[in-house]
Amino acid sequence: MNRFWQKKRYKEAYSAARKGKTASGAAAKATQTAGSRAKATIQSIFRKNKGIFIGIGCIGLFVLIFGAILSSCTALMQGTQNTFISSTYPSEDDAIYAAENAYLALEEELNNQINNIESSHSGYDEYNYQIDEISHNPYQLISYLTAKFEEFTYGQVAGEVHSLFTQQYELILSEVMEIRTRTVTDPETGEETEEEYEYWILNVTLINHGFDSVARGNMDSDQAGRYTLYNTTYGNRSYLFDTATLPTYTGDEGGFGYEIPAEALTDERFARMIAEAEKYLGYPYVWGGSSPSTSFDCSGFVCWVINNCGNGWNVGRTTANGLRSYCAYVSPEEAQPGDLIFFQGTYNTTGASHVGIYVGNGMMIHCGDPVQYTSVQTSYWQSHFLAYGRIQ
Repeated sequence: MNRFWQKKRYKEAYSAARKGKTASGAAAKATQTAGSRAKATIQSIFRKNKGIFIGIGCIGLFVLIFGAILSSCTALMQGTQNTFISSTYPSEDDAIYAAENAYLALEEELNNQINNIESSHSGYDEYNYQIDEISHNPYQLISYLTAKFEEFTYGQVAGEVHSLFTQQYELILSEVMEIRTRTVTDPETGEETEEEYEYWILNVTLINHGFDSVARGNMDSDQAGRYTLYNTTYGNRSYLFDTATLPTYTGDEGGFGYEIPAEALTDERFARMIAEAEKYLGYPYVWGGSSPSTSFDCSGFVCWVINNCGNGWNVGRTTANGLRSYCAYVSPEEAQPGDLIFFQGTYNTTGASHVGIYVGNGMMIHCGDPVQYTSVQTSYWQSHFLAYGRIQ
């Protein structure tokens, strides 16, 4: 009986399995048939309208490509436009010139103050001067004001202009009293005696800390980045100031990197002069200094170069005005590298008050503070220019 019922269950299970398999196969077959019919229908439609579908595809592809190109060009134009705008001075020309003229007026006032020291501080036995060049780069001034204030009027930046000036220039007056001796003759007996007396000296020192270093000390990193960009592009307003006469003095960092044109070095006498002069780039200004061991003042530097460059010259140790007696006059149009260039009125004295060695292209090497290359075409040096001279 157990085997009977077992066989019966097997038959029923087998029968149920066959019926399920058949139903699944029918469903699959029906699905396959429906899919085949749909596929066949689509193929038929495509075959009959093949040209239309290809045209639609091409149009769609063209639209996608054109859209991508237009998007890229728009981004490029926007980027270019933004770069141009961000490197351009936004202020009006009148505001820019007003700020620059105010700074120039302060420098002129300082120059007059130094020239009148001996009348405003009379009574001294001797006056010693150690005067840095009075000049600044006008584009650096406007780039700084733009980086700090963006678009400005002069009224908005007047206080900042004065603050920058007082940071750039430091005028120091210091007096020194020395006990000296002198010979005194008694008017009645004719007897000579030695007596001590006080000898008073006024030292006048002007330090130019360099506009660029002063400006960067007043800006954060973002402002300094924009300041550098404006200086590079001249604010896209290169017509504002003469870029050919911009001063090279920038404090401790400037005046050392000028490269002498190769054609100038074909003159052997000048080549020997400049080889000697460049040994002392960076040496500080020392009043009365005349050798590498003491450092130099302006005439001491030039005398040392002349005497030690190997050209067979010897002018001894003389002043800037004294060096003129060793030179023949040369017109500015005929000036050549190796000629001396003389200036007057840089402090209150007769004749030449400053001297440098002209190296061509509107540049000289001289003992400012320190020994450095400087443009002679700046407004400061042009206003004090005296003459060129050629060593005989």
